[in-house]
Amino acid sequence: MNKWSTSIIRILKTAIFFGMLAAAIPLSAQEAAAPAAAAPKEISIEQRVADLEAYVNNSARVDKAESKISGPGPGHNGWLMTSSALVLFMTLPGLALFYGGLVRKKNVLSVLAQCMGIAGLVTIMWWAFGFSLSFAPGSSYIGGLSLAFFNGVTGAPGTLPWVSENVFAIFQLTFAIITPALMLGAIAERIKFTSVLVFVFVWMIVIYFPFAHMVWGGGLMCGAAGAIKAIDFAGGTVVHMTSGWSALVLCLILGPRIGFGKEKMTPHSMVLCMVGTGMLWVGWYGFNAGSAGGADGIAGNAFMTTTLAAAVGGFTWAMLELIFRKHASVLGFCSGIVAGLVVVTPAAGFVDATGGVICGLAAGSIPFLFCVKLKQIFGYDDALDTFGVHGVGGTVGSILTGVLATDKVNPNISGLLDGLLVAQLEAVAITIVWSVVVTAVIAYAIKFTIGLRPTPEVERGGLDINEHGEEGYIS
Repeated sequence: MNKWSTSIIRILKTAIFFGMLAAAIPLSAQEAAAPAAAAPKEISIEQRVADLEAYVNNSARVDKAESKISGPGPGHNGWLMTSSALVLFMTLPGLALFYGGLVRKKNVLSVLAQCMGIAGLVTIMWWAFGFSLSFAPGSSYIGGLSLAFFNGVTGAPGTLPWVSENVFAIFQLTFAIITPALMLGAIAERIKFTSVLVFVFVWMIVIYFPFAHMVWGGGLMCGAAGAIKAIDFAGGTVVHMTSGWSALVLCLILGPRIGFGKEKMTPHSMVLCMVGTGMLWVGWYGFNAGSAGGADGIAGNAFMTTTLAAAVGGFTWAMLELIFRKHASVLGFCSGIVAGLVVVTPAAGFVDATGGVICGLAAGSIPFLFCVKLKQIFGYDDALDTFGVHGVGGTVGSILTGVLATDKVNPNISGLLDGLLVAQLEAVAITIVWSVVVTAVIAYAIKFTIGLRPTPEVERGGLDINEHGEEGYIS
């Protein structure tokens, strides 16, 4: 390499060095001028432990501002999402198959269509204003509209401390779907599809949404927050009593099926009925254990008492059939299982194992009396025993809750046990009167406007082909 090349290389190296130095000086000046970043606020080990304890125990955070856990707890959120799927499974296909198997083959699809129609209608209502009327702040009887169209219903915690508000909203939606669907059993095979939709639309606004708010949304009958200190773990009043007593009124106003008491109206498929019953039992774990609001010990207790009550209820009903009718029927087992699930619903997270068994014994005997004996005496056409199982069962369960509830199972009710039975009786009375009177008004309004029943020709021919243009029975 000649001396000229060596000189040029040295010059270039020198230029590069000073260029890099010049670039570094302003950067250093800027860094020196920039204010120091604020140090993160130190969170004590005690605060972190308290936050973790709140999550594990599914209780409210001590101080949300200090929380290191910024979102819903994955375990509790996961259980509520699973529970939502289980409760929806109760309606579609559980209840649809349970009721579909009990009707005559010419009306199977009508039951399925009514269940699906209700699911769609109630979902739209719930999104638009139902969730808000049930759970937004409002009066003692109804919520406001601050959550209408799911405004503010996001993935952040809301009503429950460790569950996303959108998950909670969908969990409660599945309750709102199955409640009016339960009434279909009392009016099966003799009501127009359009009348069902109109009735459900009005009934949800004037009965279901107010009761959901009064019992679970901070209203009149909401435990310590309400004027009436009643408790309802998963829907004895809100779900089963409102639907059951309304179903009785609706079936009386609608009148019996053509040929009722003169023709045989036996279920067309007890196999479908039994399959539907099994689905209801499985789905009911989401219904009851999910109502704990998370995967905690109270949810585990509800899981246990639900199992005991269902099994004991089914066995008791069938054994009573064996004693009085000389045979234990599949229908008896199915009816007793569902009755056991209904009776334990308001009590599941408040009673111990023995309480669950007592609920099962009551479910297998008292609704049995209404469905097998008293219905025949009074002669009303509760086609699939909605009133006997849900109306009577929900009432019995709500009253038993006042007798059997213990704070050893659920410490949250320790301040409510004194006078609880009286409060339960008050809640039961309000539910019955409200449901009966308002349902009668709705039913008569529809009867004298668009009509409740199809023509006799349509009813005799079957609702499947005449109302839905299809035949669903597979021989």
